[in-house]
Amino acid sequence: MPKLDSLIFIPTYNEKENIEVIYREIRAQKLSTNILFMDDNSPDGTGELIKAIVQKDSGVFSKHRSGKLGVGSAHMEGIQYAYEQGYSVLITMDCDFTHHPEDIPRFLKLAEDYDLIIGTRHLREESLEGWSLYRKFLTNLGYFLTRILLKIPYDATNAFRLYRLDRIDRKTFSLITSHSYSFFFESLFFLINRLDLRITEVPIKLSPRTYGHSKMKLKDIIDSVLRLVLICRKR
Repeated sequence: MPKLDSLIFIPTYNEKENIEVIYREIRAQKLSTNILFMDDNSPDGTGELIKAIVQKDSGVFSKHRSGKLGVGSAHMEGIQYAYEQGYSVLITMDCDFTHHPEDIPRFLKLAEDYDLIIGTRHLREESLEGWSLYRKFLTNLGYFLTRILLKIPYDATNAFRLYRLDRIDRKTFSLITSHSYSFFFESLFFLINRLDLRITEVPIKLSPRTYGHSKMKLKDIIDSVLRLVLICRKR
């Protein structure tokens, strides 16, 4: 298969129950996109399942890292890969079905008119239906703090995004230093304040994780709060 103009990037860690299903559902959308999986040496065998998918589909690529190096660093590496390979459009999403493949065509439809498209959990009341009060609290707290402290009027902690890389200065990403979940609001902060981008949001509904458990730990929450305060002070 020849290299296509758009790439879907999915970082993974212990996603053996989800990896083949999400691959099939993405391909079921009949999209002209390539896929890049990046696995952080998952001990559950996710990496081996990815290798099997790569062998049977020439439009799927993989990178295997030495260990769990952080979701932010995975996204940064995926973005740099997309730039290096000459993709114009990059879609980033999670593997756990909190982001649904059937929403991808909605993002792509808007890609001609916008430079950055963000999936949002805050335009529909039912977006977090079925989530625990704790997860709802964290999601809404992140939304509140990034709006108040960083003046970001979007869902800044959501990883479901579409970047028009051909319209975004690659050097802007070099300003980001976070390797964890704070990557998402830090990257959006610099993209908004350094570039004149056309940005829109797409309402999405997040299902509770199909399998497994949330990978966000207390350490990640503390790191995100500290990073938020640091960026706010620099503002």
